[in-house]
Amino acid sequence: MSDPTTEDTLARIDTLVKASPVVLFMKGSPLFPQCGFSSRAVAILNHLDVAFESVDVLQDQAIRQGIKGYSDWPTIPQLYAKGEFVGGSDIMMEMYESGELADLLVKG
Repeated sequence: MSDPTTEDTLARIDTLVKASPVVLFMKGSPLFPQCGFSSRAVAILNHLDVAFESVDVLQDQAIRQGIKGYSDWPTIPQLYAKGEFVGGSDIMMEMYESGELADLLVKG
């Protein structure tokens, strides 16, 4: 039997992911990131001049744990584009360096 709280959290995350073209689940806010990985993710998106919504997982423990199950990815930050999971900060950096991230977020 599924935990109704988990189902509610996953439904909230799904709504957040689909509400904007680009969503970053991170620790802190874009103006005040609370970890180096979140800071790097914000810097990459800002450098690409991509408008994005952010979700501070430190403000909601259910979201902080739920996002890991939603994406089947164990770490934060997590980037979503057009409702699809892109990756964490390391994948973002690799995609940024190869030009794939710009293709996905800017040209796509």
